Amino acid sequence: MSFLENLNWRYATKKFDKTKKISLENLQTIRNAIRMAPSSFGLQMFLVIEVVDLEIRAKIREASYNQPQVTDADRIFIFVARNDVENRINQMFIKLNSQDLGISKAHLLTHEETVRSVMLNSELMTKEKLFTLSNTNLGIALGFALAACAELKVDACPMEGFDVQAVKKILNLSDDFLPVAYLTVGYRDESDYLLKIKKFRFSEEEIFKKI
Repeated sequence: MSFLENLNWRYATKKFDKTKKISLENLQTIRNAIRMAPSSFGLQMFLVIEVVDLEIRAKIREASYNQPQVTDADRIFIFVARNDVENRINQMFIKLNSQDLGISKAHLLTHEETVRSVMLNSELMTKEKLFTLSNTNLGIALGFALAACAELKVDACPMEGFDVQAVKKILNLSDDFLPVAYLTVGYRDESDYLLKIKKFRFSEEEIFKKI
């Protein structure tokens, strides 16, 4: 099947088959897709928490209006926005090496200065704008994960319906981190009523505008 056919095959799975498990190879492919997603300056201002502990998942389900996907899917990835931007920049440029990148040290230094001048400018990058940036980058990574799942024929459901502060407490996150969305992954239960419903999308004319 083509990429677009795979996207048409996928749907937001609400009922998972609890007996079916994703192979370790496919799980790693999904992680790689998330990690390789584009992000602003390559900073990847997000954290992805893969929850496997059943007790923690039960608590998260309770904080997610008892949605069964949280515990019934094989895995749940929680996408978390972060605002510890200076720490993130420091981490990045400790790891970057001009020789490994195939550029000069001067070029790398110029790049670091650019990143710092933009991301650490309190007027240009307010706390609100930083959260928006983190949220956008996180959303792109989530989209890449969904596309990877479709290619692998792994079912998935992106989720936003949960008590953010309750989940933050369950995950023991500091103020620099805020859970934004989940991705539950596994395999569909064929009795899921949504499989009987034809997928709806607005027409191309209603989505795109040429000016």
